Order: sequence, then C-alpha cells, then structure tokens
Amino acid sequence: MAITTQQLLQILPNAGAKAGVFVPVLNTAMGRFQIVGSKRMAAFIAQIGHESGQLVYVREIWGPTPAQAKYEGRRDLGNSVPGDGLKFRGRGLIQITGRANYSACGEALGLDLINQPELLEQPKKACLSAAWFWATKGLNSLADADQFEMITRRINGGLNGQADRLKLWKRATEVLA
Repeated sequence: MAITTQQLLQILPNAGAKAGVFVPVLNTAMGRFQIVGSKRMAAFIAQIGHESGQLVYVREIWGPTPAQAKYEGRRDLGNSVPGDGLKFRGRGLIQITGRANYSACGEALGLDLINQPELLEQPKKACLSAAWFWATKGLNSLADADQFEMITRRINGGLNGQADRLKLWKRATEVLA
C-alpha cells in the first residue's frame, strides 16, 4: 500500500504543491523502514504532518527561543562544540535534533550530516531521516497497538501539539482505511 498525492492532501491540506514532491520519496522511505499498512502509515503521516507544519518546514524555525537556547551544550543531544545548538537544530520531517542524532542518522543513511546538516532539508533525505528515526525508536509496534500518545512522547519528549497530532491521526486513519 502506497499513499497517493490525493490522500496526502486530504490528510495534510496545507502541504499544497509540496505533497506531489514528497509522495514518491515518502513512499520509498516508508517501504524501506517497514512503515506499511494503514495503522503504521496513519500514525507516521500524522506525526510528520505535525512536526513539519504539514510538509511546510524541514528546518526548525530559529529564534532562538528559550527552549532552543538550551540546545547549546546539551550532553543528551551530543552538543559538545560551541554553535552545535544552531548547527544541529531540528531538520527533516521529524526534526532530527542534536549532534549525536545527526551522527547516528548520517551513519545509518550513508550521509555526512556532521559536515552537511542541511542535507536533511532535501525532500528525499527529510523523509528517510524521519522513517529512520521512527524505526529506531520502535514506533511501528506502538502504531500497531494504537499507542499514539507513547509515539508522541518518543518523538517529542512530551505531548506538545498533541491535539493537532490527534486530529491529523484521525484524518489519516479515515483516509487510509
């Protein structure tokens, strides 16, 4: 089962023309990381839909906000060099964040994300990084069990934006049924 541009636009109407750009690379990434079947796909599309503002953003908007300022020097993100907070801000459809995550993602996908973090802003790599993150966090099994709140916690660390995520999940579940 692959998602069509029409289905993606029903779920993420604000994606507009970007839906057509993302559909083929989204389908490739979901297939590669076993995000297959309506439950997994609906949960994945809902989460990346929220994280990317419906495919509008592949790079975290930078203030820095007080939360973003705290990225600097965060050991849990592997940010050890001055400037790492900004350099390794959230990118891709699921917002890979921090030197350690960029390093692991780059190693898994065969990309030099430490020297070229902006590669995650390209549609194909934005999709692959999101699907890689999804798979490495064990989110397929949570999607199979309808554990949507736990999926949000593993992606976000909390429940930020949960109302929007749930709205998108409901819509995706209906469209992909």
